[in-house]
Amino acid sequence: MAARIPIDRIRNIGISAHIDSGKTTLTERILFYTGRIHKIHEVRGKDGVGAKMDSMDLEREKGITIQSAATYCVWVGSQNQIAPQNINIIDTPGHVDFTIEVERALRVLDGAILVLDSGKGVQSQSITVDKQMKRYRVPRIAFVNKMDNPGANYERVSDMLKEKLNHHPVKLQVPMGAESAFKGLIDPIIGKAFFFEGADGEIIKEVEIPEEYKKAAADARHQIIQDVADVDDVLAEKFINEEPVSVDELRAAIRRATLALKMTPVMCGSAIKNKGVQLLLDAVIHYLPNPTEVVNEAHDQAKGEEKVIVQSDSTKPFVGLAFKLQQDKYGQLTYFRVYQGSVTAGDTIYNTSNEMRKVRVPRMFRMHSDDREEIESAEAGDIVAFYGVEASSGETFTDGKVNLTLTSMHVPAAVISLAVAPKDRAGETNFSKALNRFTKEDPTFRVHQDEESQQTIISGMGELHLDIYIERIRREYGCEVVSGKPQVAYRESVTKKAEINYTHKKQTGGSGQYAKVMGYIEPLPADAVESYEFVDDVSGGSIPREFISSCDKGFKDAVRKGTLIGFPIVGIRCAVNDGAAHAVDSSEMAFKTAAMMGFREAYAKAGATILEPIMKVEIDVPSEFQGSVVGQVNQRRGVIMDTIAGDTVTVTCEVPLNAMFGYSTDLRSATQGKGTFTMEFSKYAVVPRQEQEEMIKKYKEHLAAEAKK
Repeated sequence: MAARIPIDRIRNIGISAHIDSGKTTLTERILFYTGRIHKIHEVRGKDGVGAKMDSMDLEREKGITIQSAATYCVWVGSQNQIAPQNINIIDTPGHVDFTIEVERALRVLDGAILVLDSGKGVQSQSITVDKQMKRYRVPRIAFVNKMDNPGANYERVSDMLKEKLNHHPVKLQVPMGAESAFKGLIDPIIGKAFFFEGADGEIIKEVEIPEEYKKAAADARHQIIQDVADVDDVLAEKFINEEPVSVDELRAAIRRATLALKMTPVMCGSAIKNKGVQLLLDAVIHYLPNPTEVVNEAHDQAKGEEKVIVQSDSTKPFVGLAFKLQQDKYGQLTYFRVYQGSVTAGDTIYNTSNEMRKVRVPRMFRMHSDDREEIESAEAGDIVAFYGVEASSGETFTDGKVNLTLTSMHVPAAVISLAVAPKDRAGETNFSKALNRFTKEDPTFRVHQDEESQQTIISGMGELHLDIYIERIRREYGCEVVSGKPQVAYRESVTKKAEINYTHKKQTGGSGQYAKVMGYIEPLPADAVESYEFVDDVSGGSIPREFISSCDKGFKDAVRKGTLIGFPIVGIRCAVNDGAAHAVDSSEMAFKTAAMMGFREAYAKAGATILEPIMKVEIDVPSEFQGSVVGQVNQRRGVIMDTIAGDTVTVTCEVPLNAMFGYSTDLRSATQGKGTFTMEFSKYAVVPRQEQEEMIKKYKEHLAAEAKK
């Protein structure tokens, strides 16, 4: 077994971007140049093999990434100039429906590469990915890809990072040419030019800067020093005193500022034309953190969830996070990031998120997409996969010496539901097996039983998300599925304050039931984080303390299902400020019922309204189709937010989700198949009055029909 690479030479990075920016192509090149693969396959290649990191048949057919894939490689520098570095990479999907894959990858990574299209720059999904990187405080390098494409503009994309994402971008390279004339790159920091030759760009020629670029390179170096000095005090001092800055000093300053999230190094190249990828790998080593340079927090369950720092030290007790599950023909693979300590095959580890349940680690692997290499042990900083360890996404494991749970990842709410059932009775077992597995693997894929219709309802992030799962049930479990019309996740809310004054009295043989609840309900402010808030304003003991929580429970039960169309009620504050109790007849049940009934009475007077999910939609079309696309958006009650014209037109708009069903077909036919769009949840907004009345009428008819049965 090869000697272990020390922790300060490990990089855990993710590659994230808007759909179709070339993430998977870039990862494929990285694997080729580091010797992990010996032949490059394209995402939509004619050889039918598909990219290494797209291992699912569905991914290869559709030419998109659906699941994040992990791999690792060893890099020795573009000129064999550095000690071997171990780079663990997670290639994530760009499509917004698979946003949880990006979320969970960024939760366990130390650094990231944000890939941008040189012609389109910062797109809607780039903004979402950037938000996720900020949430987990992940330092990143921006890579402006597709420099060989028409409209390529390195400077403009760098400016967009500042305008749209609020970054402090610093361009570390000078491209030689652009579009079809793009031939190489200059590194002004060291004052050299690079050309990429050979069939796959594997031969790197380092030469003196051509005469015509010498001034541009000198200006670029001065600009880098000035831009980094703005955010780094050590370099600022040298800059003010006009002292010379060495290569090492400049790189150290860029590293400090990048790790402190004060700047974003911007680089460029063309993955598909094999230019610039090796220099990007050098920058990952120079400017992105090793595991010891990242602060990882956990909660100590033994000390009332007190915050503690988990140290990237292999001699400390083991702490690891299960961040992804995957089923294959041999069983369940659980992907782990080891944060502290070490773990060896055969060890017993404890699930601290699940009452210290103990499990044995039978076998351990390093992953290379769908290939695996068995290993005996893993240490702090490693990303590995365990076989036969039962877990759910986001659970923490330790060696039992500590009881820590790592902070969990953010799971966005589902926006779309679908009633599904197996086509025939024979498929029922496989159908439920598939649903069980997918809900464990993907926290944004939810399954529940509708109480009234007894139908199985699946919910997710979009039509494509649910379509992919239905297709996977058919392929992987041999079970045909029938599905109903997609159901939008509507919500109900209130628009004004209404008083609660309800007395619950019931006299039966023996002790009766008595509870009086007074208070109010009102809308929460628009910027409230939670969707429900309980306020206890009771003074003087008019309601005994032990019954206050029962009022809260009663309200919570009431908001689960509104009376307008039967959807949950959000954005509401429920307050109790007075009431009365009986020494014998009052009980938790009585107060819970009083709160629930009082809420319903008040809800009818509080200007109840229906909310619908509004999606942020970004449409890319050739400019000649702009008129018909705008017309389609208007027909669907959409509001145009922004239009960027170039060779292609990018229209950003907000459209109700209910109006977006079947849009991909309409867009294709209106643009001769040349239009593409992405869509993500933006906010909830009030449904127009006329539609609300129609929805309420339908719901009442449905209730009446159910009552007759």
